[in-house]
Amino acid sequence: MIKNIILGIKEYGGAFALISKLKLWKYFIIPVFISIFTAVLIALEAYILSDNIGSFISKAWIWDWGKETFTGLSNFFGAVIIIILGLIVYKHIILAFSAPFMGIVSEKIEFHLYGDVKHLHRKSSFFEQLIRGIRINIRNLSKELLFSLPLLILKFIPIVNLFSTMLLFLLQAYYAGFGNMDYTLERHFNYRDSVHFIQKRRGFAIGNGIVFMLCLLIPVVGIIIVLPLSVTAATTKTLSLLHDKHEIVYER
Repeated sequence: MIKNIILGIKEYGGAFALISKLKLWKYFIIPVFISIFTAVLIALEAYILSDNIGSFISKAWIWDWGKETFTGLSNFFGAVIIIILGLIVYKHIILAFSAPFMGIVSEKIEFHLYGDVKHLHRKSSFFEQLIRGIRINIRNLSKELLFSLPLLILKFIPIVNLFSTMLLFLLQAYYAGFGNMDYTLERHFNYRDSVHFIQKRRGFAIGNGIVFMLCLLIPVVGIIIVLPLSVTAATTKTLSLLHDKHEIVYER
């Protein structure tokens, strides 16, 4: 898996050049707007709710001694929890509602790399791609929250919280890469087969998602460049897996 993670990361190397060469920037305008709007909305919610969660956590400390210190730590952990949950929700919102636009980008990259292969594609409308994106990301969001909540609880345990933080990051990376890869798989596989395809190639999804998550750590610029770069990188890698390994299944 480690090898595949590295390969998923390396795919970003030519992403910027490919976007410029194929003049794909215009297709990212609406998704970038969705990304910015969602990020601002979640940031405001995080600012409002972090103190409330911190106050709730601090009630667990029933003693007077150390109350101020524990309250400060509670506010900090409250902010961390909100930020992590905010990133999870943010990720799936932009991945879901960008699906029809990213599908166009993926298709143009496929035409550039492999020629006219539309006879291998499943036909779907703008609305169908949007519904597919929402469905995939609701599924992924529910699973990610299910796995993330226990890891968030472990963050309160010293030393153990180091490992839980790493696992949380890799978990978020996996589902980010999952969504990026599905923009290409949507044309070739149905919902169930797409999920199965990515589950067998978790390393590639994690590799793509690692850079996705790191981009979000860049103030302002990160939420602008994250989709163009991650989707392009995921598309080229997914297409390589499909075409070079002859794994395309055409379903009428």
